[in-house]
Amino acid sequence: MTKRTIIPFGPQHPVLPEPVHLELAVEDGKVVEAIPSVGFIHRGLEKLVEKKDFFDFVFVAERICGICSFIHGMTYCMVIEEIMKLEVPDRAQYLRLVWSELSRLHSHLLWLGLMADAFGFESLFMHCWRLREKILDIIEETTGGRVIFGSCKVGGVRKDISADTLDRIVKVLHEYEREIKEITDVFIADGSVKHRMSGVGVLSKEDAYHLGAVGPTARGSGVDFDMRKLRYGAYKNISFAPVLETAGDCYSRCHVRIRELFQSIDLIDQAARKIPAGPLEIKVSGFPEGEFFARTEQPRGEVIYYAKANGTKFLQRLRVRTPTFANIPALVKILQGCDVADVPVLILTIDPCISCTER
Repeated sequence: MTKRTIIPFGPQHPVLPEPVHLELAVEDGKVVEAIPSVGFIHRGLEKLVEKKDFFDFVFVAERICGICSFIHGMTYCMVIEEIMKLEVPDRAQYLRLVWSELSRLHSHLLWLGLMADAFGFESLFMHCWRLREKILDIIEETTGGRVIFGSCKVGGVRKDISADTLDRIVKVLHEYEREIKEITDVFIADGSVKHRMSGVGVLSKEDAYHLGAVGPTARGSGVDFDMRKLRYGAYKNISFAPVLETAGDCYSRCHVRIRELFQSIDLIDQAARKIPAGPLEIKVSGFPEGEFFARTEQPRGEVIYYAKANGTKFLQRLRVRTPTFANIPALVKILQGCDVADVPVLILTIDPCISCTER
């Protein structure tokens, strides 16, 4: 009779960037069952809407997750703007797109570095984060922040980017493409990396769909699911098609994120060429009353914001569903049958953000 052993994995582990905790049932070095446990860093941020002015709550929303901070704040603003029937100026919508894609660039480069670290490729890890620092320099120049942007507000944006600065940013990003390709080619072509990822942690298209996977986790399994297809904000004026891979393994999920790096640069380029002149915000008066939910695409996948307002300066209810929370069932699925040694890599392939998950 095969002996079953229960191994606690996390919340502290050398490979994990976030406090993930799993109970792994192991037989003969194979994981037969994974039981996730959440709640280590729950902060009760959703409850704060009852005490924070709806106009200022955007600062709280941005702090749900540092890496996805801008899109958290933008999605919250979209909900309030829809409830209050506010028409956000076109220029502000394009600037939101630019900062969203810069956020995606720095998030994916961060993830690639963490994945390289999981393989033991320390120099590759450093090179990925070196390139990420260059993206953070652009973000700092245009918003004043490096991780928390603070540039989005209900009714528009707080800061502008001049035409000359936009042109220079696009030129710099295209120059970075060569360096990004040099680094990402290692993930795509290196034999030892492919051996570690190809055929490992396969998630079928049917399982990805039925388990509700989102973001690169879903698109790596061939599921055509990207909230930017909803054409919210300035995306309705930009040429866009989701990046898809079909193998459903770790290699495919990695490849999706690599291709999205170059796609984000192209989207910023398109936005810089099409951005109109005009105001950055509209005057907001009164209080929201009603309810609405918005869906946007974070670097990790779909995020949903639902808000209910009762005509006062405090919202009655806020509910946030984040991509990591949606991807946990898929993670449990791909862990079944894997080697114990592959567990850290498989967890990283969904790009977990536990601060998002435990709001």
